[in-house]
Amino acid sequence: MLMLLYLSNFATNMYQMDKVVVNIINDSSNPLPAYETAGSAGMDLRASLAEPVVLHPLQRALIPTGLRIALPEGYECQIRPRSGLAAKHGITVLNAPGTIDADYRGEIKVILVNLSDEPFTINPGERVCQMVVARYSRVDWAQAAELDETARGSGGFGHTGVE
Repeated sequence: MLMLLYLSNFATNMYQMDKVVVNIINDSSNPLPAYETAGSAGMDLRASLAEPVVLHPLQRALIPTGLRIALPEGYECQIRPRSGLAAKHGITVLNAPGTIDADYRGEIKVILVNLSDEPFTINPGERVCQMVVARYSRVDWAQAAELDETARGSGGFGHTGVE
């Protein structure tokens, strides 16, 4: 019975996330970013363009969103590719994930690149990337003479091989 109560509470609270209020200015004609489903981590951002932009193969462009935000200290905004654009058209965020710092107050712009062999047109209002707001930690470095041992050690870049 206790386990059923726990599972019921878990299901009830499953989508209750920490919420933070973020001030936003929208200088575009697009709607504000919004979560598409209850379980979404990211919100789509739209291109704030006066006219379409054609991205030729291997070309990159800085795409404005018309959005400016004021994140609270301890938060960042990550700009990530949209999986559908990447899979279907080879369009991705060049510096993925891009980071918007808490003290930045300028317009959010997205560096898109066309990795396909076909031109791609970005239309005004088109969803071009997704934005995830996340907490971050700052570190204080502690100078050390050595590090503790782990099973992995210094192995990296494919050290486990292909089986």
